[in-house]
Amino acid sequence: MEKDVSAFLVRLAHERGPRSDQWVGLVMERLREELPGLWQHEDLARRALEETSAHVAAFLDALEHGRDVTEVQAPPAALDVARRFAEAGVPLSTLLRAYRIGHVNMLRLLQEEVTRLTDDQQLANTATIRLIETGFAYVDHNSEQVVAAYQEVRDRRVQHRLMITSEASRRIGTTLDTTRTAEELAEVGADGFADLVTVDLLGSLLQGGEPHPPTEPAAMRRVAQRSTLDGCPDSPVATGQQHAYAPGSAPAEVLATGLPLLLRVSDSDVPPWLAPPDPRRFGFHSVLLLPLYARGTTLGLAQFVRHRTPTPFDDDDLLLAQEITARAAVHLDNARRYTHERTTALALQHSLLPQRPVEQSAVETAAHYLPSGSRAGVGGDWYDVIPLSGGRVALVVGDVVGRGLHAAATMGRLRTAVRAFADIDLMPDELLTHLDDVVIRLQREEAHEDGEISATCLYAVYDPATRLCTLASAGHVPPAVAPPAAGGGTAGTGSTSGSGPVAAGGGPAGTGTTAGRGPADAGATAGGKPADTGTTAGSGPADAGTTVGGGPADAGTTVGAEPPGLPELPIGPPLGLGGLPFETVRWELPEGTLLALYTDGLIQSRTRDLDASLTLLSDTLAQASRASASPNECCERLLAKMLPARPADDVALLVARTRALDPGHVATLDLPSDPAAVSGARRFCADTLGTWGLDELSFTTELIVSELVTNAIRYGKPPILLRLVLDSSLTCEVFDGSSTAPHMRRARTFDEGGRGLLLVAQFAARWGTRPGREGKTIWAEQPLP
Repeated sequence: MEKDVSAFLVRLAHERGPRSDQWVGLVMERLREELPGLWQHEDLARRALEETSAHVAAFLDALEHGRDVTEVQAPPAALDVARRFAEAGVPLSTLLRAYRIGHVNMLRLLQEEVTRLTDDQQLANTATIRLIETGFAYVDHNSEQVVAAYQEVRDRRVQHRLMITSEASRRIGTTLDTTRTAEELAEVGADGFADLVTVDLLGSLLQGGEPHPPTEPAAMRRVAQRSTLDGCPDSPVATGQQHAYAPGSAPAEVLATGLPLLLRVSDSDVPPWLAPPDPRRFGFHSVLLLPLYARGTTLGLAQFVRHRTPTPFDDDDLLLAQEITARAAVHLDNARRYTHERTTALALQHSLLPQRPVEQSAVETAAHYLPSGSRAGVGGDWYDVIPLSGGRVALVVGDVVGRGLHAAATMGRLRTAVRAFADIDLMPDELLTHLDDVVIRLQREEAHEDGEISATCLYAVYDPATRLCTLASAGHVPPAVAPPAAGGGTAGTGSTSGSGPVAAGGGPAGTGTTAGRGPADAGATAGGKPADTGTTAGSGPADAGTTVGGGPADAGTTVGAEPPGLPELPIGPPLGLGGLPFETVRWELPEGTLLALYTDGLIQSRTRDLDASLTLLSDTLAQASRASASPNECCERLLAKMLPARPADDVALLVARTRALDPGHVATLDLPSDPAAVSGARRFCADTLGTWGLDELSFTTELIVSELVTNAIRYGKPPILLRLVLDSSLTCEVFDGSSTAPHMRRARTFDEGGRGLLLVAQFAARWGTRPGREGKTIWAEQPLP
């Protein structure tokens, strides 16, 4: 019986082999009915026909020649179809179901053929059982090979997707620049995933405002795109072009709903928003549309298009694209937020910095503020030039620790505080002490999440009458100093400044009075007695190193000649620590000396150490001074030499060239603590103003001098010193040894006093009190006619 069944099956296979195409057609027809979605892929349908034919031929051949079907290799067409199924994203279950359907229908056709070839019921039954066993063995064996081929491709696709995801994590969001982030998304998408990637952002987002829910038509701008073809000829919109998606179009729907979309297209029905001038040239077949959505806000739209890659996008590709665009959208939103905050902080920073040069004649200045090019954000660097009484000027530079709006706002508060303290003429170390208290108070008032407030500050005061520069530092780098070019000034402590103004009638104003110097010793009188032999022109009273009208110098204050290059400066603690002292130094500077005050961003470098940066800074400033460059040119030279194109930190740079007041425009007089000295002070004032050609100011100036000298004699203590300074205005200064500051009060009807300072305030444009280490100076300014 066994031989009869085997022979019967051989005969069945031999007779049916030439007519197997008919069976293939029947099996394919059944597959079309059972799996209609499979035939959407035309290429897969064609290859499935070849595979079915190969399977029928291989099975009949094994029957005819009596071979073991478990040793028959799957036809190449079957393995190829399995790989195509994997590439197209067709589930493995669909592939195996196709095998089951084909197997069942093949067995049914074979059973019909058995009943046609024999009337022997027992032979037919036995042959049918043998065919079922052989068919299952064939399908099981081939399924293993087909599944292995399918899984190999799927594993490669998974690895490829993981690689794309990893590349997206590594390459997208490397900067906080919106355009660059969009370009990175396009580059990653076009690298082995899509043939064309475009990124459109809402116009409102690019204008610096908050993105709004897209309206129809949505105003978009093509920020970035990348194609496998050079120049993106397959894109209908150029990079940077503004456009709008028509209402009802697929992109407009995606923007409105926030839901991604997978589209199948063909050459004949490419939508207008996708079609270049000649769409048939490219062969578009599938598109992914994904909203750029982050933190509840729609930012734009990304398109992934395939036309050169034959395999269309599938659901797995859509999930991969969603993951990539979700990452990119977060980075785009970060860049948008950073750009908005940076723009706001820069606007605040610039609004808080000086907007135009301050009117003063002590120094010629130029300043530059350069924000950092890094993602750290805008810092709290600032500079300032503050005119002071007596023709002096304060030069300030500081740096608030931290970044962003908080740092910029803190900078504005500290700059305002410095100006307020400068207005009451505090000495540099005292001013920094008060500023330190301000920072400590701000620390107590601020919320903890804002972080600790800290800052550095350098405060310098330059007096053109004495050419003394007084400095103190709170944790800030010292300035760079460059002497003037040859012939630009006279260096050295104790240099004379020439004779003083002559009195009316051509005689000297008094042997004890020297033009250009500070008041003489307390022992010198207005009557012309000789001054102390130790008092020199340009010096302060009594003690060496005391500025005019400023009182004796503090015992801890250093006085020296003009320091070359990078002078040593005692650097106190940063602001905000509290309890630690600040130290003041004084330098005498020749006229034309260049001072460069800067923040540490100027000397920080990845390629140079600190010493090399400081040397380069000093050398560059010295070269600019020798070339008689203007302060603005000095700023440009320093920035060009010291900084890269995108500095890592903010930089504030203030360059000042010192000027010296004409010795003939300063007149001083020592006064005894005697009411009779008031008349001598008035005569001295009238004679000096006559020499200067300011007779029309004589009445008001004599009145001011009379009141100030009378107050100093009545309420102060010796020494009493009078100084007249002619600069952009006329300044009268009276120094006395008492530290008690005067104040205006309302005089009653029958009061004999209390009206002096009221009169001074009426006739002077400005007046005030300048405290010193020992004593005070009361000053009053009048505008020149």
